[in-house]
Amino acid sequence: MATLYTQRTQNVVKTWLLMAFFLGLVGAVGFAVSWYFQNYIFLIIALIFAVGMNIFSYWNSHKMVLRMTGAVPVEKAQAPELYNVVENLAIRVGLPMPKVYIINDPAPNAFATGRNPEHAVVAATSGLLQMLDKNELEGVMAHEMAHIQNRDMLVMTVAVVLAGFIAIVADFFTRTLIFGGGDRDRHPAFLIIGIVGIILAPIAAQLIQMAISRKREYVADASAALMTRYPEGLASALEKISGYSAPMRKTSHATAHLFISDPYGGKQKRSFAQWLGSLFQTHPPAADRIRTLRGLDI
Repeated sequence: MATLYTQRTQNVVKTWLLMAFFLGLVGAVGFAVSWYFQNYIFLIIALIFAVGMNIFSYWNSHKMVLRMTGAVPVEKAQAPELYNVVENLAIRVGLPMPKVYIINDPAPNAFATGRNPEHAVVAATSGLLQMLDKNELEGVMAHEMAHIQNRDMLVMTVAVVLAGFIAIVADFFTRTLIFGGGDRDRHPAFLIIGIVGIILAPIAAQLIQMAISRKREYVADASAALMTRYPEGLASALEKISGYSAPMRKTSHATAHLFISDPYGGKQKRSFAQWLGSLFQTHPPAADRIRTLRGLDI
């Protein structure tokens, strides 16, 4: 049976596998285009970009996430309650003090990011600070600290950059295939297969994000309960957060899986397509998480 410690090791392995898959996927797309045009410069360019983006995403993905979400850094004097809660949790579990950010948004939410505990960031919305009491806020921040402790945030953050880059590469190669000429003597089936493969590449990249196990949320919830010794704090917080229906002002499908709750709102009427998409969400239903937390014997 997996423990919290094996979960951390697995998440580091997942990150390397994610990067390897990304490198292979971009290389395959580049090879398909190179083969069609009989010019392997496309493959070389694709591989150079893939290696470069892997390196870039490892070192800078958290900075991109912070910009995408509009998070701004705060000092202890600016948000004393939030800062104290995070500081106490860091001391309690023996983690370095992460940088603290706030997103100016009335929707209650929070996330953690960073490549390792020494370069970690926790962010909370202004709405979260206004809505939750101290025990609930501690539960949410303990959940985010658990993501840091379990090495979840690295694979979650890297997935944001790599999935986005695959979409850009696929779009570029699709336009090249359609408008760039190539060997017109080749059977059109090859062109069709190439285009279909390139179209499916960004879908595969998105599925990588979705395939990051839902268990990481349950593990983070359980870890938070152990940190605070009070599961009801996080359970109550999740009730309030999931009950808030309005979406965040600045939302992105690329970063949605980082948040503790769906940034697009908790109680919207869903179309069939949205319902179908929910089957692949990386977050388990809030009701299941709340029920699990309240069933813990700590």
